[in-house]
Amino acid sequence: MRTLIRNVRVFDGVLTVPRTEVLIEDDRLAAYDGGRADLEIDGAGATLLPGLIDAHTHTFDGDLAQALRFGVTTELDMFCLPGNLARQRRLAAERDDVADLRSSGILATAPGGHPSQIMEATSGQDFGDAVGAFDTVADAGQAKAFVEARLAEGADYLKIVIDSGHVAGLDLPVLAPDVVAALVEAGHAAGLMAIAHAVTTEDAVVALDAGVDGLAHLVTDPLPEEVAARIAAQDVFVVSTLTYFEAVTGDPSGAELVRDERIGSLLPAQARAALDRDPSVVPVHPDGVRNAVQAAAALHGAGVALLAGTDANPWAPLHGASMHREVLLLTEAGLSPAEALAAATSVPARRFGLADRGRIAPGFRADLLLVEGDPTTDITATRAIREIWRRGVRQAR
Repeated sequence: MRTLIRNVRVFDGVLTVPRTEVLIEDDRLAAYDGGRADLEIDGAGATLLPGLIDAHTHTFDGDLAQALRFGVTTELDMFCLPGNLARQRRLAAERDDVADLRSSGILATAPGGHPSQIMEATSGQDFGDAVGAFDTVADAGQAKAFVEARLAEGADYLKIVIDSGHVAGLDLPVLAPDVVAALVEAGHAAGLMAIAHAVTTEDAVVALDAGVDGLAHLVTDPLPEEVAARIAAQDVFVVSTLTYFEAVTGDPSGAELVRDERIGSLLPAQARAALDRDPSVVPVHPDGVRNAVQAAAALHGAGVALLAGTDANPWAPLHGASMHREVLLLTEAGLSPAEALAAATSVPARRFGLADRGRIAPGFRADLLLVEGDPTTDITATRAIREIWRRGVRQAR
């Protein structure tokens, strides 16, 4: 099957081409050879983007389909229990009407540490398996075995939680610095990137001392200049999750997303209902949104790679839809629209070693999003979705 998109503006993941042709040949992008196509689409007035990559999610039944509906063609899951993960992996491999998936599998946390308190508060009903059915790490001597177990389950990278909950008035067990360092060392020895959940500067410094590759969140307390400079010097990437901080602090600003008819009209009723949650068991600074936006601006100024991620989960943010809020918030933190789009496409692809996606170029997967208007000048144009392709398959609209 050959599909030709004519007269279209292209943001290729890095650069913008004002007008060109893009050829989809089966599941890949191909150089246009002037030959006939089975289907031609006029892209006049529209912009073609690589499929969006959400760099922080928690994926459950139905989420991969909802993600794709909003142009998110890949989710990078940051905690998934084995039964649920096997189900989601099988779905992503076998079907083209859902987003693709990578995952850390079970995250590394102290016994009783975050997110155990969330699982207990919800009776584990939204985590796909029974409460308590995941490994924890009590001391450095258990690190190697923990990593080996994740490899056996097919983990794509290692997620490590460093979070005492003190920033939100909670008192949670937390991994000691020597345990974090042992986990990072074991992960690297096994060929896995190590990504740390840390929402305070203090915990982020523990992660930096241990040699992590990335931070799964911006910090939600004030970020000192010297720490931003250190993150840049160590070439550590940071996933934004600004929409998550809006959700768990009850910030009303995020409601504009569902009021936007371009988004709200595509949301099922159960997704809207999921926005109503009790954030009291989630450890985030009460001024988390403001502090995180300031941290994003400081990190961007320091040259740190920022990756767009929402922390979409069974409550809020919403899978797929919230990425369109996330890129807007990144522009409010000082990124240009093109930089925010790169943070949602080519940058996560490069940092997570996804060499076949995140760009529009011959040989890459045909994971594509066609939107009305020009999101390189108006970032909210990503919400005006005209067409979506996943692995070359045009999605029903």
